[in-house]
Amino acid sequence: MSNASLVSNEPYVVVIGGANIDVCGRPANALNMHDSNIGNVITSPGGVARNIAENLVRLGVRTKLLSVVGADQFGEILLTQANAAGIGVSDMVRLEGQKTSTYLSVLDGAGDLLVAINDMEIVDKLDAEFLQHRLKIIKQAAIVIADTNLSESALAYLVKSGAANPLIVDAVSITKAVRIKPHLGYVHTLKANLLEAEVLCGIKPSACGTYLEMAQWFHDSGVKRIFITLGPQGVFYSDAYDHGIVESRLKSPVINASGAGDAFVAAVAFAWFNEQEIKATAEFAISAANVALSHSATINPDMSVSTVNEMRSNEYGE
Repeated sequence: MSNASLVSNEPYVVVIGGANIDVCGRPANALNMHDSNIGNVITSPGGVARNIAENLVRLGVRTKLLSVVGADQFGEILLTQANAAGIGVSDMVRLEGQKTSTYLSVLDGAGDLLVAINDMEIVDKLDAEFLQHRLKIIKQAAIVIADTNLSESALAYLVKSGAANPLIVDAVSITKAVRIKPHLGYVHTLKANLLEAEVLCGIKPSACGTYLEMAQWFHDSGVKRIFITLGPQGVFYSDAYDHGIVESRLKSPVINASGAGDAFVAAVAFAWFNEQEIKATAEFAISAANVALSHSATINPDMSVSTVNEMRSNEYGE
């Protein structure tokens, strides 16, 4: 499927999961624990699913977001900004008496996540009933992306309904990743970091050869493609035809690491649409993550296919 068809009125991606307000603080210098630090605090739209959706739109992919927000100021901001970004929000729901999800993160002096607190109780309203009422929209999507902020029961309904095919899943965190474990046989593509992958497969990584052992466990469980992100080292990729490591070759300083994984998942979906082989997909996705790393906002406003390809050319000479 060509990129030209993606921007037509027919194929679209559905992204299901969290939408929240991100409040991110970064110290101006080395972080002093248990003390007040001079630095910058940025408030922006966030949430794994919402971030993936906006990155997809910026990559030229027609995208619908299925999520919930509260009937409050933050909810209004999220809906307004998502609509302005070109994300399809007509099937999102504002819930009276509920607070919009909020994600508070503190970065260290290098821009890496030090600690975070999430207030995301409203995401529990993304339940089987919510999905059932939107089953037609999900079934008609060219691809479905879900994050494990969804409850296990919602994930179970999603996969067993047969509506999400193919399905890309973002494992999100070591705490939430376990929610998808009973349903791995329905997952086409899984993106997990090394700790999340270890929690799911029970194999402790000790060397590069272990990555293949981990990947084989996922393949035996039914996952067709696995991307295990390795932080600054890059990503291990595997499918039925190829496997290996694509190193991250970011030449500029890391400004904010909080949106890199979301950009990675969006780029994986984009590459799948364009029928890229898995190694090329990994390179494109790492390059998209590096574009995200290079800006203070969770979503780099310069995210585009041309920007990612330029980054990829600079990093891999292609």
